[in-house]
Amino acid sequence: MVTVTTPAEHPRPGLRERKKIKTRRAIRTATYALIAEQGYDATTVERIAERAEVSPSTVFRYFPTKEDIVVTDDWGPVVTEELRSRPPGESWSDTLRHVVHTALDLSLAEEPEVTRLLTRLGVEVPAVRARMMESMATTGRLLREALAERSGLDPDGLELRVFAMSVMGGLMEASHYWAETGHRDDVRVLVDRALDVLEHGLPAGKP
Repeated sequence: MVTVTTPAEHPRPGLRERKKIKTRRAIRTATYALIAEQGYDATTVERIAERAEVSPSTVFRYFPTKEDIVVTDDWGPVVTEELRSRPPGESWSDTLRHVVHTALDLSLAEEPEVTRLLTRLGVEVPAVRARMMESMATTGRLLREALAERSGLDPDGLELRVFAMSVMGGLMEASHYWAETGHRDDVRVLVDRALDVLEHGLPAGKP
């Protein structure tokens, strides 16, 4: 469960900020709808702006590239906040499974079709896949900072860098596998399998 905060901890955004949030959401909604209708390459910034009822310059003001519209990192802060809230004595594997399942459940509950679309784009569109790699590095840095707080290890040390990016790489491969197999499997099961590999190593194969 996501930690619930009080209004005093997170005051309601002001009118200006609410307008920005509304505009960003409109641009993203327009983009997802157009890509679903006509494909990624045919979805131009001009068409996105027209559908979102904003100017192309407004689109670029919020998102420097088209890839930035579809590759979002909304769940990185959720994951790190959840990680910081877990009991100090909890094992790493239990902690990671909890926070990753929390992010997945939120994503699939709010926008399941968008989640499937984005994973497919990550497989099919090289520019989107490259942007996802950049986003993965950013989220990995957030992850290792949160892990450093729990462990006392150096967030820039080799061990945490390797661990955090191994987690991020495993989750990305689970996402790609899910898309490549037509989203037929339960993504939560795939994520658990990826985390099992990180925790226990490869399953026994042929001698």
